[in-house]
Amino acid sequence: MKRNNRKYFMGAALVMSLFLGSCEDILEEQPRSIYEPGFFRTEKGVYGGLTSMYAHLRYIYGQAYYYNATQTGTDEVTYAQSADQNFLVMDLSGQGEINSSSSRADVLWGAAFPNINTASGIIENAAEVGTIPDALIAEARFFRAFDYFLLVQTFGGVPLDLGAGELKFNTNPVRFSVRNTVPEVYTKAIFPDLLTAVEQLPDNPRVTGGATKTLARLYLAKAYLTYGWWLENPNNIPTYPETPRVDPDGHEAQWYFQQAYDVATTAINNPGPFGLQETFYDVNLGSNDRNSEILLYADHTETSEFYNGASLTWSNGNAPENFAGWMMTWNYTNIRSATDPNWSNVISSVQREAEQHLGRPWTRMAPTIGVITNTFADKTNDSRYDGTFTTVYRGNWPKGGVNADVVYNANSLPVRPGEPILTFLDEQPATPVNYPNGPGKSNIGAGELPGRSDFVIAPRGISRIVYPGLWKLGPHRTDNGDGLGQPNAASTRPFNIAKFSELYFIAAEAAVKGANTQGGQSARELINVIRERAGKWRWDNNGNTAKVEDRSEEMVAATPATIDINYILAERSREYYGEGYRWFDLVRTQKWAELASTYEIAGMAYGDHTPQTVQRTIEPHHYLRPIPIGQLDAMEGDVSNYQNPGYN
Repeated sequence: MKRNNRKYFMGAALVMSLFLGSCEDILEEQPRSIYEPGFFRTEKGVYGGLTSMYAHLRYIYGQAYYYNATQTGTDEVTYAQSADQNFLVMDLSGQGEINSSSSRADVLWGAAFPNINTASGIIENAAEVGTIPDALIAEARFFRAFDYFLLVQTFGGVPLDLGAGELKFNTNPVRFSVRNTVPEVYTKAIFPDLLTAVEQLPDNPRVTGGATKTLARLYLAKAYLTYGWWLENPNNIPTYPETPRVDPDGHEAQWYFQQAYDVATTAINNPGPFGLQETFYDVNLGSNDRNSEILLYADHTETSEFYNGASLTWSNGNAPENFAGWMMTWNYTNIRSATDPNWSNVISSVQREAEQHLGRPWTRMAPTIGVITNTFADKTNDSRYDGTFTTVYRGNWPKGGVNADVVYNANSLPVRPGEPILTFLDEQPATPVNYPNGPGKSNIGAGELPGRSDFVIAPRGISRIVYPGLWKLGPHRTDNGDGLGQPNAASTRPFNIAKFSELYFIAAEAAVKGANTQGGQSARELINVIRERAGKWRWDNNGNTAKVEDRSEEMVAATPATIDINYILAERSREYYGEGYRWFDLVRTQKWAELASTYEIAGMAYGDHTPQTVQRTIEPHHYLRPIPIGQLDAMEGDVSNYQNPGYN
């Protein structure tokens, strides 16, 4: 996989109006290469611009290199056996240096600013049409704030002036840029736009997946929370451009924590059409996509290549495809079983399939051992481990044309189609796993336990080459028939961006930071809403069988009487593991170095099950990503003060 360096001209009006397909109402617009002010003074222009804002999400979410920048190097994820430099450098473990050329946060920079300019064009000009309701313009305000919020968390202060004045629509390419400070970005752009969006957006979306009041409240609360942390700066993390940690409006950090709590609880108490799913399993189940818990997603569909934005049969691994799910999928197709007890003929017993447990393997990212043993320590009461990972790989060889009623597997015992071929054990077994030296019969170094027909790997035996897959992001297709489907295509599922459940976490975190709480909505009570739901099972995902159990009482009883930030971060990881939240969570709370400086994982070779402790070097300047080289190269004059300190 290679990265493409592109030059970005700040303020250029060169943006593409794309398309967004949905289940019901459809956003549709013909492609355009350039927007002019007059275009946004037409009804067609406003709708076209809004459509492009939803479409631009695909160039950020589901884009695997950016996904990697939000996960690799955290306590959740490290690089896997087939990782190239795009992934190695982000781990900060001596495999390369994050700099302006190697950081994959460049994806965000390149996608956000054209969209911000489009939003400004709509906000400035749409009123002249005379038939555009304020709610539509509020969608543009939401997306402008959304992009600026991503940018300011990632890079620090960023430009509000794209060439025509602060927050003005620009039509002329420019080769200069001045970065505003973090407080200016929040108080001039993010907060005003989100406050207007909260006021003017509808409770119910204009189209399926459209922006709503609840969505705007989520981001307003999250922005208040993040800015409060920035003002407080508990670990003296530097900011850039350098500026005092003083709010222009005269508010202290505590005021912002209170606002975060108040806005989040208001959204919880006034949910509109949104709410929590009954079980955690249902939140990420492919057949239940676009459910009422999801507030925003980058959409895709299997019904049309045009509306999908990508082929339905193949993929080249580029945006706007949704190919993030491949990254934490290891090459399970290398598992071997035999068609006879003597192992004279071996086959691939788990073949590549467009099914949520499987999908296309790239082996670029892997979970750390600590995720399996510590983050998801409770696998009995808490359903979230089972609803996050693929831990059982089942035989599907007949779908690939292999004519065998049974195959012979671990201990040379027979296995039928649909039965387990390989299992990642929930716990270290009392009887040690008998691992081979090297690949062994399984061909992937998996071990055996007496009497079991499935090969097994214990939690402390996962490596950079064999590890539980990420079921959450696996593909879901309804057109597979009786075969393997189209596993080489990018995912036709939407990539979830914002969930109603996060409102509980935001309010709880603000409460831990000192916000005054309402009755029944203390930090512990809010977190327990999420934990109670996590204790409700309706399906054993990896057991592939119904499991109607309610362990919510056990989950609530296990919650500490007083919860702290580390506990909230652990809960966030259990809830949102592998969804692109983690780097932002660790940076916001300034806990990155504390929680992710070391991790354990076994090595690169099949049969290596010896955990290694790896050290990361996470320095204060890493809490901001470098400004991309494409931006620096596109500017004229002295750009030495434009780059974030610590990056050359």
